[in-house]
Amino acid sequence: MPHRYFSDDIAPPLARLHQADARHFCVVLRAKPGDQAILCDGHGRDYLCRALVCSPDCCELEIISTQESVSEPSLRATLYVGCPKGDRLEWIIQKATELGAVEIVPFFSQFCVAAPKKEQQKQIRWQRIALEAAKQCGRGIVPQVRLPLTFSEMLCEASAFEQAFFLYEKGGAPLHTRLCTSTRAAALISGSEGGFSQEEAAAAQQAGCTIVGLGPRILRCETAPLAALAVMMAQTGNLQ
Repeated sequence: MPHRYFSDDIAPPLARLHQADARHFCVVLRAKPGDQAILCDGHGRDYLCRALVCSPDCCELEIISTQESVSEPSLRATLYVGCPKGDRLEWIIQKATELGAVEIVPFFSQFCVAAPKKEQQKQIRWQRIALEAAKQCGRGIVPQVRLPLTFSEMLCEASAFEQAFFLYEKGGAPLHTRLCTSTRAAALISGSEGGFSQEEAAAAQQAGCTIVGLGPRILRCETAPLAALAVMMAQTGNLQ
């Protein structure tokens, strides 16, 4: 199968790969004129291409055919995740991308152990992790990883979704019983290591979020959002 790349230099009938992607295609894969690759525009459209000029700096390709990406789920899920300590957020970003999240938004809540520090620099790395994960799993878009929000900012955004689910370690309705299979866009809110306070859970409910649980076991902060996201994708027919 042709290798996949994301490119913002696609102008039918030609497309180009630049810098690291051009080097990978031409040097690592030893591509030559006539070899094929799939270029994705990052908006859900794939382009089957044939190499015309192979160079480590810029590779020019001829577009053979185009199609909508078949890998994007029908459910547009935005994951709001309480900032954990260490590199756990990087793991969550990678796996949430594989599971089909379209946006990943960290936030700080009352019991977060991590504190804001060099968030602009971290965001660059987070976005790169999402890009590499999207390439690996064949996504049609690269999920956006945003700068962290406050808890209040997060609730304000999440409550505007068609459905918003608040994962609460002290229990709630089973997630699979509350998700409408026809839902097109949903928010999923998951906490950090310390979970949520009762006041935060009450505020989420007042904002219109549905309080949900994931069974009798307390899942780690890096496990819960991924388990919930998998449930949502399975319920909407996107994990078959």
